Amino acid sequence: MVLRSGALRDSLAALIPVAPWLVFGGGMLLGWRFNRSQLVLALLVLVVADRALVHVAGASDPMGSTARVVFTCLTVLLPLDLAALAWMTERSRQAPAGRWLLGALVSQPLAVALVARPELSHVARALERRLVGEGGSWTPVSQPAILVFVAALGLIVAGFLSRQTITQASLAWAVVAAFLALHAGAPPASTAYLTTAGLILVVSLIETSHRMAYDDELTGLPGRRALGEALARLGGQYAIAMVDIDHFKRFNDEHGHATGDQLLRMVGTRLTEIDGGGRPFRYGGEEFAVLFPGTTVEEALPHLERFRQTIERSSFTLRGRDRPRRKPKTVRSTRQRRRVAVTVSIGVAEPGSGRIESEDVVKAADTALYRAKHAGRNRTCSDG
Repeated sequence: MVLRSGALRDSLAALIPVAPWLVFGGGMLLGWRFNRSQLVLALLVLVVADRALVHVAGASDPMGSTARVVFTCLTVLLPLDLAALAWMTERSRQAPAGRWLLGALVSQPLAVALVARPELSHVARALERRLVGEGGSWTPVSQPAILVFVAALGLIVAGFLSRQTITQASLAWAVVAAFLALHAGAPPASTAYLTTAGLILVVSLIETSHRMAYDDELTGLPGRRALGEALARLGGQYAIAMVDIDHFKRFNDEHGHATGDQLLRMVGTRLTEIDGGGRPFRYGGEEFAVLFPGTTVEEALPHLERFRQTIERSSFTLRGRDRPRRKPKTVRSTRQRRRVAVTVSIGVAEPGSGRIESEDVVKAADTALYRAKHAGRNRTCSDG
């Protein structure tokens, strides 16, 4: 929309000489600081693509054979590079596959130079071959390159479905922006699109870092730091409940930490369904917190009791070692599976006399929780 508006386009043109260096340079520094080589390499690929397009547009003969070969190679290599990086993880960076990918990225300028030579002109012609239809084309991107873009986007989406991360999603949008850049063909439009792709990746890094700092990776719930900030923003009346899984250490010892993690995820999921305006947090270990803004202990107790009874009634089914990662269409009989009873103990408190600071309220809820556990577990106690 900006590129199609005269006044906005003129404003954008003034930023074009500076924006790419701010986005790509700042993004690579952030990626290096947070040890995100995947992001650094993706930004490096985008900035090289941008400089290549600027070079092609500034050539003495932009429509010449060499410039066209460089452009065509770019339309094929850019989506492939982004798709390969989408499947790369920080662990795989040191693996043989990661080294091969790095070697392929480094050798690509040499490959483009070889394809531009007259002896390999048949390779360049194959990359520009029209596969369907005749006459003019709606885009300077060749049909084989369009297929590569579609395949690259499909690979990234497939990776996102198997490993749903913010980085995967951002790389999918970066491929879309890269196609629009190559469709535009030359600066300033191509630079604007590629800079936008880089900005998407930088924002994904910030979002990922925020999620790592504030969200619990295992359960997906906000973590203890998020609870502290939520309490700091609250004023007036609220209630906070501490929820602890009964005999969790014994459960871990008997069934293993992997099964214990499944139990934590199950309880975390059930906590997201709690009513009464309660907002759940992973406090640490087998302990959760539920914050009820603008609510008294007396008002929160019925909702917490319903949650406790729900956990008590829904026994936990132990997953077999051969259980598939995804739920199959045909569910096998659970008669042979072992079911384990699970209960929780809950303590709840609210600000009161001598408890002005949120830390004091949390301690009071913790005290009520231990009173519930000492009274026989599987019960809810208040600080009163």
